Amino acid sequence: WQPPDSSPDAQYRASKLKYYLYRRTLSQIFTFVKQYGKASGRTIPCYVPTHSLLNYSHWRIVSPESSLLQVGADGYIAQVWTGTARTPNLYEGRRKERTFETAFLEYGAMQNLVRASGRRVWYLNDPVEDNPNHNWDDYRMNWENTLTASLFQPEVWRYEIMPWPERIFNGKYPAKDSSDTRPPNQLEHTPNGTGLGGFGPRNAAERVSIPKAYETELQAVVRALGEMKQPEEAIRWEHSGTRGVGVLVSDTMMFQRADPDPSDPNLGSFYGLAMPLLKRGIPVEPVQIESANSPGFLDRYRLLLLTYEGQKPPTPAFHDALAQWVRAGGALLVVDDDGDPYGKVREWWNTPPLSYATPRQHLFEILGLSKDATGLHRVGQGVVLREVKSPAALTYLADGAEVVRGLARQAAAAVNLSWVETNALVLRRGPYVIAAGLDESIPNAAPFVLHGHFVDLFDAQLPLQSEVTLSPSKRALLFDLDLVKSAGPQIV
Repeated sequence: WQPPDSSPDAQYRASKLKYYLYRRTLSQIFTFVKQYGKASGRTIPCYVPTHSLLNYSHWRIVSPESSLLQVGADGYIAQVWTGTARTPNLYEGRRKERTFETAFLEYGAMQNLVRASGRRVWYLNDPVEDNPNHNWDDYRMNWENTLTASLFQPEVWRYEIMPWPERIFNGKYPAKDSSDTRPPNQLEHTPNGTGLGGFGPRNAAERVSIPKAYETELQAVVRALGEMKQPEEAIRWEHSGTRGVGVLVSDTMMFQRADPDPSDPNLGSFYGLAMPLLKRGIPVEPVQIESANSPGFLDRYRLLLLTYEGQKPPTPAFHDALAQWVRAGGALLVVDDDGDPYGKVREWWNTPPLSYATPRQHLFEILGLSKDATGLHRVGQGVVLREVKSPAALTYLADGAEVVRGLARQAAAAVNLSWVETNALVLRRGPYVIAAGLDESIPNAAPFVLHGHFVDLFDAQLPLQSEVTLSPSKRALLFDLDLVKSAGPQIV
């Protein structure tokens, strides 16, 4: 026995044990359920409601995440909503809530989990959150942020709609914002005065029911969600930055979040690589390291960003798959200063016959590079670019994001990947147009403008609009009337 907080090695190994025990528990449940179903002549699927890897890591929670697909899970319910996505992160030295961007990356991480396996995922769609001390304007704004972010994942079209409708349509919340800024798991779980279980209010502010306009908006949007399964030819990006870009992530991210040497409190090792790209309209995807060996899994990416700060590769097989992808023409950007104390934990890369100081050194040897190579190197038809910097440290700098973008541009250019940055994202799913204007984006750039005949589903009056300006932080879910094919009148 060693106290888990006695050393990075003890913490890492204790976290691995939690991961193993949790997975084994669910495996036993899945096995029982499927045997029970078989005995009764039924097939009973098992789905796991879970937060994203990004949120569990940020909130310092250990969960089996990707490994559940190996032990009988048929898929996931992605519990991403305002409560997780409003967790503040650091960008260009500023720490604040970035609900849309965080939700975009969280939903993307959950979609990436099932993509390799062909399993199923639902996206949670919750118009309020667990903390009952925000006002309705706050809930509405953040719900529009998370919903829009979820709709930018066109491969997913199943949604868990309002899992607790009574707390939405019967609940009462402050007329003015009186939020408690502590995360939900630190709030008192007491009756909240509405007849519902929940986190107790910390003040006596006047509490009111859902505004009629929000009620109407919810009904219109829920109706639209039922039509998000569109034919592949009807789905296309109409405005975005460079696509085919991903940031590699591993479940081991959850193993480095506690004492004595927790990784960056703002999860900067991940957000330091992903946020600079997303803020410039690049629909970057979290890419699950544990799935990399699946046939064709990495084929959709041209540029991948990797750090072993804050996470570690669970097996050396990942390095073989990544090296094969690079040699076939991929661009790998490694941002890592080898300073993570968890690089010295007892793991496969330093267990005889292997004796590498860090797993990155093993990767570089597999790639045919010197163990401490820096700069740009050709590897087969692809390239590897290494910068000796800490991604988390870059988030504390006003110019840190531009450092990452500069490196990404350099790596993309080396494999002839066209680099495009925008201050808005626009995706078409059949007659529906999903759009977002980005803040903290391209300085002094004019906002992108959509032209046509649209019904705005985020407005209870359902106005007809011929022009939609995607100003910073603008979110839009539009129905395109020009795509309605009908010989006569019909309701849209």
